[in-house]
Amino acid sequence: EESLSAVAAALSERGPFDGVLGFSQGAALAAMVCALRARGHPRFPSLRFAVLVAGFASRAPAHRHFYRHPIALPSLHVVGDTDAVIAAALSTELARCFVEPVLLAHPGGHFIPAAAAQKKAYLEFLDRFRPEQGQ
Repeated sequence: EESLSAVAAALSERGPFDGVLGFSQGAALAAMVCALRARGHPRFPSLRFAVLVAGFASRAPAHRHFYRHPIALPSLHVVGDTDAVIAAALSTELARCFVEPVLLAHPGGHFIPAAAAQKKAYLEFLDRFRPEQGQ
């Protein structure tokens, strides 16, 4: 909970931010931020989406409440098929905590893939949140 308070403070001080990107443990923390945002937490009003790479749901008993209800925030979940640090099944399990998650699997391991196919998928996902012309 202390980490969440620190993230909330940073977002408030340096924001507003449209989205959040998390990798590995950072993705686990970002998912909890998404859960708070989906519940209307006042410190995360501007978040509109999340990109979670090699994420997982926290197993800490104190964090169970974050996953009790589906997280209604658009999300892209990047899953490494051969990730030996965070198994693909754990990342997929986290994705199922979200309403209509977008899954992007890649054949690699514990890293943020940047091949042409993944870049295209990132752009397609992010394009949904681009302000309309003239705004």
